[in-house]
Amino acid sequence: MTPVRPRARRGEGDRLRQEIIDAGKRLLFETGNQEAVTVRAVAEAVGVSPPSIYLHFPDKDALIIAVCEDTFLALDEYIEKAAAGIDDVREQLRVRGKAYVQFGLENPEHYRILFMTRPATLKPETEIPAPAAFLHHIESVQRAQDAGVLRHDVDPMIAALTLWSGAHGITSLLIAKPNFPWPDVDMLIDSVLANLVEGLTSSADQRSSTKLS
Repeated sequence: MTPVRPRARRGEGDRLRQEIIDAGKRLLFETGNQEAVTVRAVAEAVGVSPPSIYLHFPDKDALIIAVCEDTFLALDEYIEKAAAGIDDVREQLRVRGKAYVQFGLENPEHYRILFMTRPATLKPETEIPAPAAFLHHIESVQRAQDAGVLRHDVDPMIAALTLWSGAHGITSLLIAKPNFPWPDVDMLIDSVLANLVEGLTSSADQRSSTKLS
């Protein structure tokens, strides 16, 4: 029998909400199956009744989105920590990209579900909000544009999507094809990211470092 969680005291609603999200994450990533994240299964994992879940999430879509957002937050924190204190904007782009790849490789099941599949249980019209990690990525590219690092003919949004596409591509391949005879993985990742950044930066910047003002 699933243990029953003690009734939450006044003011503990936020803690229960986080417990629900954490339980949803465990079910999603331990099973690798979005259908395992049912309101009943989450309620049993937390030790509450299904109606308690609906006090915090109106439906299963809302719960799945909250689970995804919580994991996106962890990704954002991972990238921001890696890039903290780096003034050279070109180097910052490279480091942010590498942190993105490393997060994916350290959390392959998380990454697979977030970026390589769409939760099958979500209604077609349901959209998952853009994560803070992507918004911070766009900001870093815009800083590079403002510093004159990007080629003058490159749109910052296109540059951001190009970098993301490249980082996502190598992350997905490394996760999906672990038995492929890859060369040294760190060297491969560095090569991919260096070529992506170099292809987007101005020829003048390739001759000298540019720092944030």
